[in-house]
Order: sequence, then structure tokens, then C-alpha cells
Amino acid sequence: MAKKVADQLVEMLVNAGIKRIYAVTGDSLNEVNDAVRREGSIQWVHVRHEEAGAYAAGAEAQLNGLACCAGSSGPGHVHLINGLYDAHRSGDSVIAIASTVASFEFGTSYFQETNTIKLFDDCSYYNQVATTPKQLPRMLQAGIQSALHQKGVAVIGLPGDLSSMDAVEIETSTQSFNPAPVIRPNDDELNSLAEMINRFSKVTVFCGIGASEAHDEVVAFSQKLNAPVAYSFRAKMDIQYNNPNEIGMTGLLGLPSAYHSMHESDLLILLGTDFPYTPFMPTNCKIVQVDTKPERIGRRAKIDVGLCGTIKDTLTALLPLIAQKPDDSFLKAQLKVYADVKDKMQTYVDDSGTTEKIHPEFVAHVLDKLADDDTIFTVDTGMSCVWGSRYINATGKRKMIGSFNHGSMANAMPQAIGAALARPGQQVIALCGDGGLSMLLGDLATIVQYKLPVKIIVFNNRSLGMVKLEMEVAGLPDWQTDMYNPDFALVAQAMGMKGISVTEPDQVKQAISDALTFDGPALVNVFTDPNALAMPPKIELKQVAGMAVSMTKLMLNGHMDEVLDTVKANYKHLKDLL
Repeated sequence: MAKKVADQLVEMLVNAGIKRIYAVTGDSLNEVNDAVRREGSIQWVHVRHEEAGAYAAGAEAQLNGLACCAGSSGPGHVHLINGLYDAHRSGDSVIAIASTVASFEFGTSYFQETNTIKLFDDCSYYNQVATTPKQLPRMLQAGIQSALHQKGVAVIGLPGDLSSMDAVEIETSTQSFNPAPVIRPNDDELNSLAEMINRFSKVTVFCGIGASEAHDEVVAFSQKLNAPVAYSFRAKMDIQYNNPNEIGMTGLLGLPSAYHSMHESDLLILLGTDFPYTPFMPTNCKIVQVDTKPERIGRRAKIDVGLCGTIKDTLTALLPLIAQKPDDSFLKAQLKVYADVKDKMQTYVDDSGTTEKIHPEFVAHVLDKLADDDTIFTVDTGMSCVWGSRYINATGKRKMIGSFNHGSMANAMPQAIGAALARPGQQVIALCGDGGLSMLLGDLATIVQYKLPVKIIVFNNRSLGMVKLEMEVAGLPDWQTDMYNPDFALVAQAMGMKGISVTEPDQVKQAISDALTFDGPALVNVFTDPNALAMPPKIELKQVAGMAVSMTKLMLNGHMDEVLDTVKANYKHLKDLL
């Protein structure tokens, strides 16, 4: 039997290192589905929603380098969009197979017809539709190369009729190439940078995900400069551990210590970061930025020196040019601020909360202590993200995955699916909000169907917690943020996984321990305090005023109990603010 285009596609995916395709099968995908079945070495993962499949593929790509998802024509394409946006903005190398209506139906408004070029253009680097057997392998090879080296999504449109046609051998390459060049500034730029660094005594280093492969070089660099090291959330797991100069994160989820150090510096060095929050960047010091994509330089802060290079290659070349700074007074002062911040954070752990108002900080702290040294954590956007960022600590082996750039809800559970399949044998824990988990609740069944030992910790605050806080600091009474939730533990049990509900602080440790040691998937539904605040490191006066206005409006509308609960739950925060 002649090889079909679908067979050729699967063969090329296997040769590129793809281990599985996350998809909901449908008529235009049926030939690809059958080719996967017959090939035998690649897995078809039948998710319940294509968005979950795209999230799972993005997580697998972060861990293993390249992943694949697929959607059938029409609704299958549209369902992929949010997960692909997340993967693309996170720099995840994902191949998306968008099977379409038959090519002879193009332009006729046929049933389930979509224009994949228009649909996926904003969330991909490569986006083409093959209409002949000779086009498909060339497009797929180009798409793989684009996904690998531009770090993002490549979409291959595949008409249903094309996938069943006979494959055509082509003269161009059908294999993928993944070279790793040395990229660093030229010698003159490095010497000028070294001279500049040697002139300043108060230096802070801020690392993004681009510094993830340069932990040892960052530590050596910071010790030579006696410089504190701050980092973004995405960089935390790669920069925090075994780093005596680390002072935590800044940004919306960050800590005052990193913000303070950056604003007290004479020189701020940004390494591999495209940190998005300009209000957290200082404006009264010199700033250096090093990035592999020069087009990003200067778009988040007023940069004085911008250089192109990987952080590992750049620091390796720069370190011999830097003189050891003898004065460590600035570093010691910033480490003292960091120690004070951590002491304040601990108060929310020591006071673990009350019935159905368990402090989420305490839950995250317990999870940090009980989880393995090489656990892969996934975190929902919102309050779950805050508690994970502040209380889950790096070990050098742990990973943390979230929707850090796209900022979508519902990402943690499907990303845990991809992580569990990508790294069998490693512990995978999803920190889910009740709002996020509710959005894609059906894919709990995928976890059970594929016997994935994922552990889900639900921070059940019965509200859209981050939105509630945003409304309050804007001076608005929170409205339509409350959640009517099912019993998530019973839902988990109905799906076929272990389900545990926790309403008392003294139940938390045992429940999490039982879930982590259980041989199979498990969900722990923790009733956390809905009034727990997650304040950013720098509070504006208008935010304090907004909170006061919001509380006043709630009182005037008869919600005095809610106001008192908020004040009591966050007395320490509010005292610091006021």
C-alpha cells in the first residue's frame, strides 16, 4: 500500500522527536488519527477539549523541547486558540496540526470551514495551509524549524482530502535541525560593559527566563560584584537555589526586597528578561539589558546599554573582565531587607487560619515542605499563582509552569497533563484556583483515562480572588466575583480519582501527605480564606484609598461582616499600608 500524506506527516513528527499528539479526533483528522494508530510509536492523547490539549503541549514543550497538538476543522481550531496563544507567548515550541475541510470546498462557507491563516496568524510564527502532497512535507519541515528556533507556535493547515492522498518524495530536507550557536556581544561591547560595571558600587542583577541555563554564571557574576540577585517568576526555579545573593521576585506577585534593591541601585543589569511591568522598573539609575532578541531591548525600561547574547555565553566572556568588588555593604543591606520580608511572610504560615478560612500561605508552605525535590508544579493564574510564587522554593531540580505571559485562567490542570506525560516518574502537582479548575473540569477525566498520577491542590476561596482584589483596590465593591462551587472532592471521586476535602487547618498536612503518597491521581479541595490579600511589593496611595472606598461601599450596602472579615484576615498587611 502506498504511503499516504498522513503517514508521511506522522513519520516526520516521529523523526523530529514528537512522542504524542494532544487532540480531539474528528472527521478531518481521522486519517492522521489512523496513521498514528498504525505507526505505533507515537501516542494519541484524547483530551476532552482542544484548549486543554494545547496547554498540555505547551507544558511538554517547556520540559522536553518540542510538542504537538491538533484540532479538527471549525470548532476544533477555535478551541485551540487560547492554549496556543499561551504557548506562543511563553516561547514554547509547539506544532499545531489544523485539519481543515476538503481543499475543493475552500471559499464556499462549507460546514465547519474556517480560515486558518487569519485565525492563527497572531499566535504563531509559521502558519501555512498545504493543498498538494508535495507542499506538506516542505511546510512541516519549515514549521518545525520555525517552532524550534523562533521559540513559538507553528501551524500546519491540513485539508482532510489531502491527508488521504499518496505521499510524494521531495528533494528538500524532511528532517529537523537544532543547532546551538554561541551568541555573545563583541569584544569592544564587552570591554565597555566591564568598564561601566567596575565604576559602580551599588549594583543589582535582575534575571528573567533567558538566564535559566546560566545559574552558575549568574551566581559567580553576582558574587564578584557583591550584587543582590532578583528574578522574575518564570526564572525563580532556575535562579533562586544555591544563590547566596538572591533577594526574591519583584512585579505584581513579587516582594518588597527585590523592588527596594532595584530602586536603591546605581546600576541595574537585566539578564534575559522581557519583564512586562514598567511601573516596577527604576528610573534614576543606569540600566543594562542583555537579550538574545535585540528587538526587545528598551521596550520595558529606559536602557542605557543594550547588548545581544545568551546569558551563559555573555557572562562566561564577561567574568574575566570584571574586577572583584571589595565593598559588600550594599549587598548586606539588601539581604537584611529580604530577611525581614521573609519573617513577615512567615506570620501567615504560623497563623494557619480557621475553619473554612485556612490561610493559603500555610497551604503552599506545607506543600513546599512535602513535595519532592524534583517536583514539577503548575500554577493557575490568580491567587494560586501568588501563593506558589512566594512559598514554593527552588531546589535546582524543581520546575514551575504557568500562564505567566498570556495570563489565562484554567491552565494549571491541563499543563499538569502535559508535564506528567513528558516526565513519567516525576511528581506533578497542580495548584488550581476554584475558578480556573471549573473552566476545564472535564479534563479531569483525561487524567484518569491515562492513569496520570497528577496531584491537584484546589485553593478554594469561593471567589475569583484576584479579580476581587483588583476591584477593591480600584475603589469598587467586588461584584459577581463569588463562585458557587460543586464539591470538588466528590467530582474527583466521580471521575475516578482520589478526592479529599479540607476545612480545618490541622487537616492540611495529613491531607496533602495522603494525596502525594497515593498511587494515582488525587485532588485535595482546601477551603481557603476568601479575604486573603496578595499585595504587590510597592503600594500606591490610590490603591490604599481605593481599598478604603471599596470597604465603605460594602458597609453602606449592608456587607459589614465581609468588611470585618477582610480587616481581620489581613490586619498585618493593612497596618503596613496605613
